[in-house]
Amino acid sequence: MEDHDTGAGASAVGVSGASSAESAAPSAGRFSRHAGAHARHADQRHADQRHADNHGESQKGKTRKRRKRRRGRKVFARDENGAIPSSTPAISAARAPEPAPAIPQPKPFPPRPPQQELPVFAALDLGTNNCRLLVAVPGRHGQFRVIDAFSRIVRLGEGLTASGRLSQAAMDRAVEALKICGDKLRNRKIRKARLIATEACRSAANGVEFLERVEREAGLKLEIIDRQTEARLAVSGCGSLVERDTQGVVLFDIGGGSSEIALIDLTGRRSSRLANHIVSWTSLPVGVVSLAERFGGRTVTRETFIAMVDDVAARLKVFDGRDRLAHVLASPNFHLLGTSGTVTTLAGVHLDLDRYDRRRVDGLWMNRDSVDRMIERLIGWDFQQRCANPCIGADRADLVLAGCAILEAIRGVWPSERLRVADRGLREGILSELMADDGIWRNDGRGR
Repeated sequence: MEDHDTGAGASAVGVSGASSAESAAPSAGRFSRHAGAHARHADQRHADQRHADNHGESQKGKTRKRRKRRRGRKVFARDENGAIPSSTPAISAARAPEPAPAIPQPKPFPPRPPQQELPVFAALDLGTNNCRLLVAVPGRHGQFRVIDAFSRIVRLGEGLTASGRLSQAAMDRAVEALKICGDKLRNRKIRKARLIATEACRSAANGVEFLERVEREAGLKLEIIDRQTEARLAVSGCGSLVERDTQGVVLFDIGGGSSEIALIDLTGRRSSRLANHIVSWTSLPVGVVSLAERFGGRTVTRETFIAMVDDVAARLKVFDGRDRLAHVLASPNFHLLGTSGTVTTLAGVHLDLDRYDRRRVDGLWMNRDSVDRMIERLIGWDFQQRCANPCIGADRADLVLAGCAILEAIRGVWPSERLRVADRGLREGILSELMADDGIWRNDGRGR
């Protein structure tokens, strides 16, 4: 079968064949006619063979070209002379391929908006024994994350029971601690802060004068809160430690100069704020510093300890609202909740910690027998043994038994099989209320 593409290739093969014939002509006269004819036939066979070889090579080359063309390469139509017209559109050797479907390009991601900076809140509590600061940002609903903190024992109320005034040395210690707090607050962009002072400044004759000095030297303006506000803030700070099935709680905060006690009834519909369920509260004008100064804190005999318990119990007897939780006292869903250095120290001794660890103490449950054993253990230790314990130390060694005496008086009025320990209190309550009042958790808990 004839290949239509050989027309162009034949001329090239013919030129090659003619040249061979011309080179063979001189030898034709030396042979006979048959020999010449034979030679001519032989030459013709050779020419035909060369033509066939050249044709085969051309066919192979064209086959390879077609193979490449069928793989998607473009070819061009030729005119009758083999030229490629410049205006001829490209076509396929077999058939024009269908256009490839357009690949949809992914839409570019919109630029990410800058991450909103979380608002910062601060709470400072200047108590009779401690100066404490917390700086935090809101987290999930009702929670926050602490980003800075400070705590120092300043014993602002030292000698207050006897003199009725804050001593110069105590005020100096407190001012130095408050200067550190002031530097921390000025180094951050604080949305809202509340700085409070409690019983020592509340009862001292020179309490207001001292706070004026604080404003001048530390650049902080503190407010003296009343006892009811103190009790409410303590409750607000411990809301997350009261479980949903709880029916009643007696929350107590044993401070340096006073002790706040709140009775919380949860038998009805529960509000998002635990403080809304306070049915009765009291603030006893006695704390670990004032009680230890009156009865002695370094050497505490069993008789001395009992005398301290009786003193606090007598104050509780005149508390009119003490029976407001009588209907839940026998329930397994009633318990005590303590937030103070006394109960956290007791928990650390109970756990036999090598060093105090808030993560293990905060939220710890202790049963009645465990509390009894720990108090008996502490009564049996002398002052040096209490100093040597890593969860007590020299700063609390003369105060811890006075705190245990207040705890015993509370347990005598509201006996419970369970005590929950809270390493939190007024500062956490302040932060919770500041964030809630600012609408931080109104939508998604991550700020507005």
